[in-house]
Amino acid sequence: MPPSSETRRSPSALPDARPEYIRDERLHLLRLAHEAILSALERREMAECEPSSHLSELRGAFTTLHLVHKLRGCVGYPNAIVPLYRTVIETARAAAFDDPRFAPLTLTEAREVRVSLSVLSPLEPVLAEEVEVGRHGLVISLNGYRGLLLPQVPVEHGWNRVTFLEQTCRKAGLPTNAWREGAIIEAFTAEVFRDEDSER
Repeated sequence: MPPSSETRRSPSALPDARPEYIRDERLHLLRLAHEAILSALERREMAECEPSSHLSELRGAFTTLHLVHKLRGCVGYPNAIVPLYRTVIETARAAAFDDPRFAPLTLTEAREVRVSLSVLSPLEPVLAEEVEVGRHGLVISLNGYRGLLLPQVPVEHGWNRVTFLEQTCRKAGLPTNAWREGAIIEAFTAEVFRDEDSER
């Protein structure tokens, strides 16, 4: 059963889109992602990392990899289980080597790959009509099935709210109308930064 209306929080409880991370912090996290992948391929220890207290906070995050403008891997932790800098290291390696949709990244590819990081807010239960395309990412779950789509996904595909809900159900392995049939809908926001942004 989905949470009762009494336990739901308004989507206004989710963070606004104001940047939480300054440019230096973003650059540091992007460098960490690249170093995590390269050090694994080169079979060496990572360069020493001295994260700030801010980057040591427990946060969920996803690492997305693109090669020649095509998706090459995407893995993340929806929940805040380890410090953010560790989340970036672990999800970068997982996106490079453990995403079942792709062959493991090669050293040649790793030197060309482009990284995008999405740092997530905590999940909050929402009603279907409260979902905002372009602001919210979604998690939909039912009977042990669970699917997640990041906020940028519906924008990139031109989906409306209903299609976004349906596609998140599909990602979970559920019927596309499960969001109407008792599935739990949770929303989050994400601060997204990319290699391309750091080069401007």
